[in-house]
Amino acid sequence: MNISRTGKYYFLKLLRLRGTPRSIAMGAAIGVFIGLTPTIPFHTILILALTLVSRTSFIAGLITSILVCNPLTYIPQYYLALLIGNLLTPFTLNWEKVKALLDIVLSDGSMETRIQPLLSLGNEAIVVMLDGGVGLALPIANSSYYLCHFLIVSFRRKRRQKMILS
Repeated sequence: MNISRTGKYYFLKLLRLRGTPRSIAMGAAIGVFIGLTPTIPFHTILILALTLVSRTSFIAGLITSILVCNPLTYIPQYYLALLIGNLLTPFTLNWEKVKALLDIVLSDGSMETRIQPLLSLGNEAIVVMLDGGVGLALPIANSSYYLCHFLIVSFRRKRRQKMILS
């Protein structure tokens, strides 16, 4: 499987979605935000809830979440969330504990066996990871909204000009 080709495929899917540029860009920003937070078992549910409440594109949210959080990127994301969370909160968490938990959560077990270790992790660790994830996700999601909006408007403008010329 060619990774760059797959990324380009999903990127073009995003640009070709129907809807207003604002709706698609906001859905994409929600997908990036949720994709960067350490809530892997709940990504789809959270994206669905936030896109329904904000009346934005659910499909754009799913596409960008897949592009941002995949097996190639989730370990660096969790590590950055850990570092940022340790800086933002008075608590400390070590990487070995997070890695062991991540292995359980990403296993093929039932939802109950995947969520149970999250609940037993402890409030301090949950606070560190969620604060770190939100601290990582907010600026990236914010800039992804503007970038996506710009790209969609540019793509549609070029497409219209091609239609007029042909």
